[in-house]
Amino acid sequence: MSEILVTMDGIDKSFPGVRALIDCKFELRAGEVHALVGENGAGKSTMMKVLTGVYQKDAGHIRVKGQEVHIANTKVAQDMGISIIHQELNLAADLTIAQNIYIGREPRKFLNLFLDEREINEQTIQLFKRFNLPSMDPRTLVSELTVAKQQMVEIAKALSFDAQVLIMDEPTATLSDAEINDLFQIIQQLRNNGVGIVYISHRMNELKQITDRITVMRDGGYVDTVDTAAITIDQIISMMVGREIYQSSKKLKIDDSLPNVLEVRHLNRGRAIKDISFDLKKGEILGFAGLVGAGRTEVARAIFGADRIDSGELFVNGKSVVINSPYQAVKYGIGYLSEDRKHYGCMVDMDVKMNIAVASFQSFTNGMGWVNEKKMTQVSNEVVEKLKVKTPSIHQEVKFLSGGNQQKVVIGKWLTRDCEILIFDEPTRGIDIGAKSEIYKLLNDLVEQGKSIIMISSELPEVLRMSHRIAVMCEGRITGILHRDEATQESIMSLATQRGA
Repeated sequence: MSEILVTMDGIDKSFPGVRALIDCKFELRAGEVHALVGENGAGKSTMMKVLTGVYQKDAGHIRVKGQEVHIANTKVAQDMGISIIHQELNLAADLTIAQNIYIGREPRKFLNLFLDEREINEQTIQLFKRFNLPSMDPRTLVSELTVAKQQMVEIAKALSFDAQVLIMDEPTATLSDAEINDLFQIIQQLRNNGVGIVYISHRMNELKQITDRITVMRDGGYVDTVDTAAITIDQIISMMVGREIYQSSKKLKIDDSLPNVLEVRHLNRGRAIKDISFDLKKGEILGFAGLVGAGRTEVARAIFGADRIDSGELFVNGKSVVINSPYQAVKYGIGYLSEDRKHYGCMVDMDVKMNIAVASFQSFTNGMGWVNEKKMTQVSNEVVEKLKVKTPSIHQEVKFLSGGNQQKVVIGKWLTRDCEILIFDEPTRGIDIGAKSEIYKLLNDLVEQGKSIIMISSELPEVLRMSHRIAVMCEGRITGILHRDEATQESIMSLATQRGA
């Protein structure tokens, strides 16, 4: 059996009003990929923040290579060979690859007065060779790299500290299938070099591909640790959620006689959007599928007025409209839930109440501009209850909520505004299987109420499960629109790789 790198047992951690970890444990061996799974809010991130010195445990023991340790801060963890790669990459875009990797530790010359660029570049080349990472020019600016290559820089940076424990938080969330395969090869190489990897992911299919063991957490507590080969995905999900997962039972077909609530005609914007035309019917979920860079988000932003179009027409409920700003889009009853909810969906430093009310603020003020706090509180509490947002109160800052609950708050904002057309861009990205189930049920409830939804998703099973029709894009064009009962993963992928005329 491999050497045990890390042992955590009896770990407790509390925050004001919340007991985040209760008697938790975790073990990592050298040369293994150990998945840490659970719903958002289960305690995974808190557990890893305790291990990396971001938080201090209230009780319990941490041992590194058999020696009990006190990890006072992130620098102490780093010195012990423990590094983390966050889902949201933390690189300086205007610095080179080499400068990012060795920032604060740069080699110097001439009495330590000047940075030794030649030496830092050479060290970077040798680092990539040592761990068999894909070679890149160390002088390249990070801003010029794809997300996948930026992730390789983060991995190299962690390994430059002689990391023996590498924590990967949702490493495939923004990667294409080809990039995921490349990442898995890197992980296999690191495993061969004896690095222990903690792998946090909501993508259940990845666990069977890449992990050796799985530890499940639920509601801040430890559930079990199992060998990956000895358990099914359904069993893992059951351990994670401890309840029945919602299954869609909606009809597959949409009535073609229903009126169009949105018509898009010959929309163009540079090279990103090329002659896009489609209709959205009342009470329909229209899925948008395609590979990364196909132009799906660009279409959504253009419809919402976030990006100016070069040409094209929009009709809302049969009337021609001009939308040059999100404000105008909202006025016409269109709401947009961005794939980047933390930057464009929520005001993370403000509370749940303010986030829910912000798009409808005029309805909470009188003619003199005074805010009706009682009404705002009442509506916010109703939305939180309806959407089952897990929060101590509506006064909790959104940044302290899990990803799934942040998403529910954004949805609540547009429901409060009573938008008839909702654009969901990657609605379940980065949220767990239980929260996904609740989002799916909510989407179906909305269309049953007569709302109309455009849903952009990179997960084909999700598109097939939820959509009445599916528009497929490739290189800025719609290459086909499929009815749900004729769509398959194969037919979607065929259209997604078919260049427009």
